[in-house]
Amino acid sequence: MAAAPVWSVDPRTGKQREQVAVEATAQEVDAAVRAAYEARASLADRTVRAAFLRTAATKLEESKEHLVEAADAETALGPVRLTGELARTCYQLRAFADIVDEGEFLGVVINHPDDTATPPIPDLRRYKVPLGVVAVYSASNFPFAFSVAGGDTASALAAGNPVVVKAHPDHPGLSELVASVLRRAADEHGIPAGVLGLVHGFEAGIELIKHPLVAAAGFTGSVKGGRALFDAAAARPVPIPFHGELGSLNPVVITEEAAAERAEAIGAGLAGSMTLGVGQFCVKPGLVLVPSGAAGDGLVKSLTDAVSDTDAGVLLDHRMRDNFVAGVAERAELPEVESPVTPGAGGEHTVSPGFLTVAAEKLATEGAYDLLLEECFGPVTVVVRYDDDEQARTVLSRLPGNLTATVHLSEGEAAGQGRGAEILAELTPLAGRVLVNGWPTGVAVAPAQHHGGPYPATTSTSTSVGGTAIERWLRPVAYQNAPEALLPPELRDDNPLGLPRRFNNTLER
Repeated sequence: MAAAPVWSVDPRTGKQREQVAVEATAQEVDAAVRAAYEARASLADRTVRAAFLRTAATKLEESKEHLVEAADAETALGPVRLTGELARTCYQLRAFADIVDEGEFLGVVINHPDDTATPPIPDLRRYKVPLGVVAVYSASNFPFAFSVAGGDTASALAAGNPVVVKAHPDHPGLSELVASVLRRAADEHGIPAGVLGLVHGFEAGIELIKHPLVAAAGFTGSVKGGRALFDAAAARPVPIPFHGELGSLNPVVITEEAAAERAEAIGAGLAGSMTLGVGQFCVKPGLVLVPSGAAGDGLVKSLTDAVSDTDAGVLLDHRMRDNFVAGVAERAELPEVESPVTPGAGGEHTVSPGFLTVAAEKLATEGAYDLLLEECFGPVTVVVRYDDDEQARTVLSRLPGNLTATVHLSEGEAAGQGRGAEILAELTPLAGRVLVNGWPTGVAVAPAQHHGGPYPATTSTSTSVGGTAIERWLRPVAYQNAPEALLPPELRDDNPLGLPRRFNNTLER
């Protein structure tokens, strides 16, 4: 049987553009994984892999015009957005190169023997080593930042792991181009091309997670797809870590005082955040608690005006468009759910933004309205009108885990007057990032960033953005009473690599 073709499709028309590859067979997946496995030693030198990451960033920048054009043709995200996303991706690669150079991520700890301790302490030396081949499943909505050269790949390479990427079918042509850029960067540093494998096809993704030489996986996508892979990773004869980002409502609480103080600004800000990128951000605010009464009415009016002025847009593919149209229609049909601005089909290939409103009491108990507590991918949000703090707390108590949770406070509440601190404490168990007086869209690449959250937002406690994302692809090893001559240089007393470490309970930098 001939291999199935992989087509690049224009989401603006739904038409095939060109065939860019064929779906990988089980044998081809095996070959890609084995080539990656054989490339492990080429990443052993931290200096080499830091240089590789910086070269990759430079080569991506040199190919910017071509890459952005290819990305826009397959995603319809627009050159401005894509240029910014590529810049973010290159910054992230360089940030991980800096982390590799610093060496703190190795977590070096050395304890000399201490016979006076109870029990006695032998000579112990601990650091972290790479896991092995990492499988990366690309996201649809970030063709640069969460794809072939995205955060999972960058952090895995930084940790010293080769990678095999399962390309997303929404941007296969771009995936091939980016992979070729990274392989050229690898070649400049004597690293085999197999250090970055690329496979296409649904079945290839299944074969990849099952491969015995794959040691860990990273995924960004739907709850259904991510959970299936997570279960497959756990069901292997040797289970592996699966770091999946699956779905998030990203709830927002707006206090009555905040609504009274700046209803127009909050409404306009919400409109901008929920429609950004045609509502295709994983941190889109999908459920917003707005007080009943005049202050909340003013906010809803501001939101109505701003969303009404927002043009229809193209989603990443027609399957997503169909799911969005069906999803918002099903929600809008629930009794007493209103549509101040009706979301849905904007044309044959586009969708129109909108939002729904519902009384908080409808979400107080399990039932048909639970559909409103599920993520709907695209430019829509659900505004929940609450009468008092107890109603708001009840709705929050029914939410699943999220990537983000946001509260908008008045100036006085932000200064410590009122329930600001209490609301912050109520939101903390719900999400990995808690915002005050802002909007969750936009995830800064910074050392303190955390992009993760309780299930189903993610399947682990780790972050996929920020410096600590590297920790996902490492495991600790301790050596006991090993002769110094046999130890890796990272664990020797004289510290020949100049690493930051904890030496006999003293932090050395």
